[in-house]
Amino acid sequence: MAKTEVILIHNIVGLGGESDQVKVAAGYARNYLLPQGLAIPVSAGNKRRLEALRRRRAEREAHEFNTMSELSKSITKFTCLVKVKTGEDGKMFGSVTSANIADELKHQFDITLDKKKIHLEQPIKTLGDHEIDLRLHAEVHATLKVRVESTTPLTKSDEKAAEEKGAAPRTEKRGHRGDIFAPTKAIAKPAAEDNAKPRAARPEKAK
Repeated sequence: MAKTEVILIHNIVGLGGESDQVKVAAGYARNYLLPQGLAIPVSAGNKRRLEALRRRRAEREAHEFNTMSELSKSITKFTCLVKVKTGEDGKMFGSVTSANIADELKHQFDITLDKKKIHLEQPIKTLGDHEIDLRLHAEVHATLKVRVESTTPLTKSDEKAAEEKGAAPRTEKRGHRGDIFAPTKAIAKPAAEDNAKPRAARPEKAK
């Protein structure tokens, strides 16, 4: 395959940045890079533009570094919530990928982050809290907290197990339930007291 040299005038991930002189397939340069204004052919005249391209690149990289440094300070305070479907046994259907996390960051916090900056050794396949490495810049790394929760409603057995797990053991002594809630019995009065009638006072005899 024929190769040709071009000077990049825009940053292209995986290829290079402004002012880089790179070799690419001739067809790629002719059909994409040159028509899109992403590169220029190598020539004596175009080489004079290298200094201006280097200055522009330095400014862009400094701006990216400052932006990612500020983001790294704030993003560590967030917990990104990802909802997934699970079976009755609690196992997830599928997994959580870098693209899923990037979507949730945009939806929940309005943070636009390239999924390539979200480093997962392998997709997340378990519920709970996870710490994810973010490679925001060549010199800037951060850690993002991701919480994976199920959207599947709990069954009665799951709810009972959760309640038992969360219930604190009771150690204080209590009286018998029957003693507390038994109806109060009326105290019987002595029969003599109930049947006794008040006696009329006798008139005193005149002295």
